[in-house]
Amino acid sequence: MNVAIVKYNAGNIRSVVNGLNRLGIEPLLTDDADALRKADKVLFPGQGEAATAMHYLREHHLDEVIKNLTQPVLGICIGQQLLCKHSEEGDTDCLGIFDTDVRRFQPSRHEDKVPAMGWQDISIRQNTENGIFKDLGDSVYTYFVHSYYVPLCKWTIAEADYILPYSAALHKDNFWTTQFHPEKSGDVGARILKNFLAL
Repeated sequence: MNVAIVKYNAGNIRSVVNGLNRLGIEPLLTDDADALRKADKVLFPGQGEAATAMHYLREHHLDEVIKNLTQPVLGICIGQQLLCKHSEEGDTDCLGIFDTDVRRFQPSRHEDKVPAMGWQDISIRQNTENGIFKDLGDSVYTYFVHSYYVPLCKWTIAEADYILPYSAALHKDNFWTTQFHPEKSGDVGARILKNFLAL
């Protein structure tokens, strides 16, 4: 299977490569448009800052490439956020696959820490036979690190609750996303990656 990871100026890409290696996949880390178009599956992961990331994507014409991919695409962490319409981080226009905005957590209590970091229970709304949550039941623990979130919307397929309920995962057409890091979420995360690779 030909699996590509979008290479751009975002951190934490290596952990996704390692997660795929554990499943027997040697992904191609690339910012080459043709290589991304030809891949069987594309992952769009990372940690970073929205404005800087979008600047790199536009400068290398990857914004249009990503928007026009037709194979299964998995956005992870900032990858989920960049697939939305707009982010409050740097007042940034993003890729617009999901017509919703990304917002910053606003702590209301002393114990509310931002970034939100650690293991959280997520409730799965869509557990279809051919989705990324196949065979995982209604609720699983996954690992998060983020200061911004996608509100609940019509594309939400799993939700988490930290300060307020928000989208832990989205799905529209061939685009799937997780705010959490499947590659750092143990056996559950490995199952999610396997399910994505089987789409």
